[in-house]
Amino acid sequence: MARMLDDLIAQVIGLEVRLRACVERLAAGTDAEALHDLRVTTRRLRSLLRPLRGLPAVDVLNEAAADLARLSGPLRDLEVLIAELRGHGLDRLTTPREKARRSGYAQLLLAPELTRLFQVLEAWPHLMRVYDREKLMKAPRQSVENSLRKSRRRLERGLRDPAHDRHRLRLLIKRLRYGLDAYQGVVSLSPRTMRLLVGAQSALGKWHDNLQWLARAEHEPDLRPRVRAWQVALHAAEVRSDRVLEKLLRRLS
Repeated sequence: MARMLDDLIAQVIGLEVRLRACVERLAAGTDAEALHDLRVTTRRLRSLLRPLRGLPAVDVLNEAAADLARLSGPLRDLEVLIAELRGHGLDRLTTPREKARRSGYAQLLLAPELTRLFQVLEAWPHLMRVYDREKLMKAPRQSVENSLRKSRRRLERGLRDPAHDRHRLRLLIKRLRYGLDAYQGVVSLSPRTMRLLVGAQSALGKWHDNLQWLARAEHEPDLRPRVRAWQVALHAAEVRSDRVLEKLLRRLS
């Protein structure tokens, strides 16, 4: 157990370092991927914690990471929209949105959710050592294995549902994929299945983006010239994602 706890703490510290680097990149405005990387790192942190939920220190850290993810989600959606508009030569539509993006960065960097996450991360390794010393952690490897197998079963059930919810499938795929990455070797999937997980996540991501843009166009009139193109792209993403999801189900069955 001690070795697994050492590995867990090392991974959490590594993710904290990545998060701090993402924050510095956001503050400096050095690249367009800083917020995306921050959100991916937060997702990886939550995937690492998921099998150990129920321990107070784990739950508090997971909640802090979830709060930051919820706060940063709309800002990331705005980033993706700006990139889409630029990609189609619609720079005139990006000017007010760029202003909102920069304002959003400033607010995020000062947000209490971000401060709280780093405060919890700083205290977390010591708290986990205390839990270990007091024998409060019960069979962590078995908990991890059970959690990953449960994630796989949930995804398989979701894929079998004829009326499946693409939003939920996207979440379940992320949960399984990042969980497997966090605990490599505990539960294994074939390289082909892992590639299908990545492909399904990508296809559903494109579907999600077009759905979001169409929803925004209902309230932002200047986006309406793109509606027809987004409708076509949404349909194509649905067809593509359904094909990949069918292949994924066959691999998981």
